[in-house]
This record gives sequence, C-alpha cells and structure tokens, in this order.
Amino acid sequence: MTTMTLRTEGISKSWGAFQANSDISLNFVPGARHALIGPNGAGKTTFINLLNGSLAPTAGRVFLGDEDITALSQHARVKRGMTRTFQINTLFNGLTVVESVVLAICEREGRHLRWSQTVAQQTDLIDEAMALLGTLKLVHDANTVTSNLPYGKQRLVEIALALATKPKVLLLDEPAAGIPSAESAELFEVIAQLPRDVTIIFIEHDMGLVFHFAERITVLVGGKVLTEGTPAEISTDPRVKEVYLGEAEHD
Repeated sequence: MTTMTLRTEGISKSWGAFQANSDISLNFVPGARHALIGPNGAGKTTFINLLNGSLAPTAGRVFLGDEDITALSQHARVKRGMTRTFQINTLFNGLTVVESVVLAICEREGRHLRWSQTVAQQTDLIDEAMALLGTLKLVHDANTVTSNLPYGKQRLVEIALALATKPKVLLLDEPAAGIPSAESAELFEVIAQLPRDVTIIFIEHDMGLVFHFAERITVLVGGKVLTEGTPAEISTDPRVKEVYLGEAEHD
C-alpha cells in the first residue's frame, strides 16, 4: 500500500457562521501533479493555508507522510518538507538570482552567510544554487537582480527559493497569475519537469494549463469537495461544467 505524501482528514475552517472549508478529506500520492480548481470563494486558498500552517483548522487533521502535522507551525512544516509560494511573489529584490537562492539554502541549513565574503567564496552553496537554477532554466539569469527580471522569470525564481528548502511537497498558489499566456505555458513546462520526488499541489484558474499539466484535479465549491478525478473525467463532468467550467470559459 502506497503511503500518501500528504493527506487531510475532515479538515474544516470556519469564522463564526462562515464555513470556508468543510470536511475536506484528500489524499496526495508521491510525485502528484494535483490541481485545485473552483469558482472564486470556493475555499481553495484557505485549504492551501490549512496545509501549510498559516491557518489553524477548526476541525480535522493534516498528515505529512505518517506524521500528524496539524499543530505544527509554518516554519516547522517547511523543515519537515512542505513549502508554499504565493499569488504575489515575494523576492529579495535587491539581490541577484543566485544570491537569493544561496540565502534560501543558508536558511535551510541553519547557516549564517557572511556577505563580507564574495559569492565566489561560497563554492558549495553556489554549486547547489546553480544546479537548481539549471533545473528551472535560469542559469543565464543568475547574476541579474531579481527585480530586473520579467515577471514570468520572477515567478520561476520564487519557485527556486521554494525548491531550495528541498521540499517533499510544493504548494503553488496561482503560479501563472499576471503572466502573459505564452509565458505562463513556458512556466508550467518548467514546473512539469521538476523531479518526481516533489509532490506538486497547485491552484490555477487557467483551465488550459490545468488540463494540460495536472494529472489529478479536485473541484471545490462552497468550501466542499464537489468531485475529484483525472482531467478527462473532470472536463466531461456535467456538475463541474454547470458550476465552474462554463463560468471559467467566459472569464
């Protein structure tokens, strides 16, 4: 029997009478490429917040592997192997791409980087950072200040910072938001080539990207799971068409 990389049992979140998530039980297999979709207000980002620990659930539990991580802080979850990116990218805008990734690696290792030393002197860190940038096709941008990059590449740098933590689970909250369609497809091509030892769970409104890159899709409506299935199953489900896909096609 396959041990799930991540799973939830009856996870719920409410504020007073408002139920943002209600009794969500999902399993994410190792190496999954799993999309969360649904109309605005469906509870997708709340669910991601419950997974990464930025919100505490009203009820239910979250497991990373066999460990119950429900009570762990965000920082502790990162140390256990769960990392999240956000809709609005948060980069070290005064640093170059490689400096940013080196800093993230230092944080993972608990090392204090001495910037009085040149980057070239941090050979072990640089080697790891450059290998990671190679995975994301950012080697040629290594010495560019992140704020000078096109927005699509800034999103890739944000993913590089997340991957520097060596996650088992990578949570992506609308990675293509604000990116022109040609660039967003290129972004997802890079994401799709990430190593299979990283389980990827992502929120995305562009159904073309979702159906092309996701291997499994969960549809949330009103804070609850409407259905889950393969892209082929979801694209032909009449309930999904009624509550979401018809709306999405006209966005």
